Amino acid sequence: MSSTGQPLADEIERDLLMLTTDGIVGRKSAFPREWAESMREDMMTAFWSAIQQPGGAVGRGPRRWYVEIHPEEFGGFVDLVTHPWVVGMCEKTLGKDYQIVEIGFDVPFQGAKYQPWHRDFPSPAETYADRRVTSLAFNLTGVDVTDDMGPFEVALGTQYIDGRAWKHEMFPPKESWQEFQSKAVRKFPQLGDISCRSALTVHRGTAHASPIARPVLVLGVDAPGAGHAELHDLMVTQTYFDALPDSVKEHLVCRVVDALEPVIQKHDIEGLVMGADPE
Repeated sequence: MSSTGQPLADEIERDLLMLTTDGIVGRKSAFPREWAESMREDMMTAFWSAIQQPGGAVGRGPRRWYVEIHPEEFGGFVDLVTHPWVVGMCEKTLGKDYQIVEIGFDVPFQGAKYQPWHRDFPSPAETYADRRVTSLAFNLTGVDVTDDMGPFEVALGTQYIDGRAWKHEMFPPKESWQEFQSKAVRKFPQLGDISCRSALTVHRGTAHASPIARPVLVLGVDAPGAGHAELHDLMVTQTYFDALPDSVKEHLVCRVVDALEPVIQKHDIEGLVMGADPE
């Protein structure tokens, strides 16, 4: 770390190497715990609002939902998208003209089951043929994750697998699950930690036995032309947009509206609606 707390260039290069090798990399204590606790409150407030709106929350398995939010509903949005590590990873991976296309969160509650192994969308040729990452997902936990909270499980190094023969080009067949299990690690982030991954790295949520919900924020970022903005509907009010730093405006793909509308979820991953056996 530099004296100003910003990651040095060689740290970004080190983390970029881990991202391109493992498909995921993390940074401990990127934000203060108090900041992360406030983020959790914003997520849960948004959840209880969204769950009452038709299409406001989509199922990602039993007792597990995904909700997209408006940037201005998350008090730490600008802090997140201007964090030097986030900016550095986006620029190095996706280029200077990267696009912020998604802000939302996933939240499992007690009773959530194992998800099937999956990736978040089909792989483009740039990734499976050219081994180039064209989209990133940043995740921030709203709790200190313990083993009974259905920790995120990721199969390292699977972001470059072709996958075109899989169901919806996203779900490997069950007979191949042991291959992913052999590469799997479980993640136990703490408040203030942040991770960066290719959304093509094969992963799953695990069984959640704790009475404590485990919300995790998702920031989706694309290289130009990746096209995932079509799956989302970021919108901000004119007043909020005008107050944003220019460094955020130039990357944010959004509608500027007079008044915010409820977000109708578009990114419904059909294969996650049902739970899965652990093996």
